[in-house]
Amino acid sequence: MKILVTGATGYVGHKLALSLAESGYEIHALVRNLHSSNVPKHDNIILFQGDITNEHSISAAIKGCSQVYHTAALVKLFDKDASQFHKVNVKGTQNLLNKSLEFGVQKFLLTSSCSVFGASNGCPLGEENIRTVPFENEYDITKLKAEQLVKEYANKGLFTVIVSPSKVYGYSCFENKDFSVNKMIQSFISGQLTFIPKPGNYLANYCFIDDVVKGHIQAMEKGTNGEVYILGGENISYRDFFKEIKALTQSKATLIETPRYIVKFLALVQWIQFYLLGKEPSVTQRGIKHIFCNKVFSSEKAIRKLGYSITPLKDGLSQTIYHLKNQSHV
Repeated sequence: MKILVTGATGYVGHKLALSLAESGYEIHALVRNLHSSNVPKHDNIILFQGDITNEHSISAAIKGCSQVYHTAALVKLFDKDASQFHKVNVKGTQNLLNKSLEFGVQKFLLTSSCSVFGASNGCPLGEENIRTVPFENEYDITKLKAEQLVKEYANKGLFTVIVSPSKVYGYSCFENKDFSVNKMIQSFISGQLTFIPKPGNYLANYCFIDDVVKGHIQAMEKGTNGEVYILGGENISYRDFFKEIKALTQSKATLIETPRYIVKFLALVQWIQFYLLGKEPSVTQRGIKHIFCNKVFSSEKAIRKLGYSITPLKDGLSQTIYHLKNQSHV
């Protein structure tokens, strides 16, 4: 069977493409740069140069494919050209959906994000929950719009399914020194100052990349047309998350709980830098609420319907730390 994977030079897509290739499938990887260091290398992976924003360039890659795993997206909190989020995350998804219908694809999977659900109060959020808080960034808005498109095409004769990972961590050959969770872990085990929101008991959900990759494949095999499945992990506070890492590594790093007003000041400074120097900010005034909140999710549906399983956080962190200490991939 031939399978198209978009985003194969990204964190999850790279490992997913390799996993599928190792299972014997012929993988068509649509990539913008054939010479990227993040291109997955395997005898069963065939590279096609193209871009999801260019509908014509998709045709060669999707021809003959029975399934599409769409993991590609513009993943960031800010872009000086905000229209890029719609162009990539919404229009790019629509291009793939159109081509999937045109070329007779049997199943289409979209990798979305738990960020679409927003902050949680009290009980963990599930797939049935509707967002109750305003959107703080274009990424979340456009991923929701992409989900809506995918659900529409489920009524047009294309089998579609959506998976929503939470905060992904764990080893991948994907080379990106800015990947947030792994970067935080690396900084902490290296003894660097590590900043978390104050109070440190804000909760987040961390999912191990191996679980997420398996969850993608399980959703494609067992998922119901038009359904969404949260691929999460353990819910834990920032403070306890780093306590786990400290217990595993005996790190001497200092954990600093940062008040909201300091983050607001940092956002202002970064905005001035952007205005004067064009350097894109890593935090914005609009996105501060995104930091100071609980993001607690339940994977019960995926566990029950797909057979999804969650690697215990201690085990996942142990594997991640081992690779971060012995490899240069962060």
